[in-house]
Amino acid sequence: MRLVPSVLVAAATLAMAAPALAHEVIYVGTLSGAKESPPNLSPATGTAKLTINDHENTIRVEFSFANLMGDLTAAHIHGPTAVADSGTAGVMTTLPTFPGTPTGLKSGVFDQTFDYDLASNWNPNFLNGAPRNGDTSLAFATLITAIADGKAYLNLHSTSVPGGEIRTFFQLAPVPEPQTYALMLAGLGMLGWATRRKRMPI
Repeated sequence: MRLVPSVLVAAATLAMAAPALAHEVIYVGTLSGAKESPPNLSPATGTAKLTINDHENTIRVEFSFANLMGDLTAAHIHGPTAVADSGTAGVMTTLPTFPGTPTGLKSGVFDQTFDYDLASNWNPNFLNGAPRNGDTSLAFATLITAIADGKAYLNLHSTSVPGGEIRTFFQLAPVPEPQTYALMLAGLGMLGWATRRKRMPI
């Protein structure tokens, strides 16, 4: 019976796949009025997720929101702030808002991936300011560094609070525990064993 080689092949395959995925980093955050500057008493809630691919210079932006006091008017990422998790800064991404933003609503969802090699996905003032001077690669490096340092925030603006009704800074999403990978390997091994057993002559 050749179960052990099958498991070893599965483990090697997973090990080789892991570095290939290492360039994708995920950040998450919880939106609220209390995180605005200055804080407000908005009852609105929301969640946000950024999936950064630093090989392709893309960011998948996902967020949901509910119970805004006013209708959504704009959503974008600001930064970098002077101090992590506080303060305000200019808009880094597209103006007047992310394309496809569900404006005019008090509750909604958003999910789009943006190619930051494209100048059109940047606030021109940010992209063309020194030291970036129109260099999208340098702008992307500045953006993802600000996110990693807790100095970039997603801001949702509304008709009730034009400066921003709810916002969040980002934190690195939890990494799966080693036990998760062990279970994956065990599952792959059992799958290989089951497949071989089906093919064995009776």
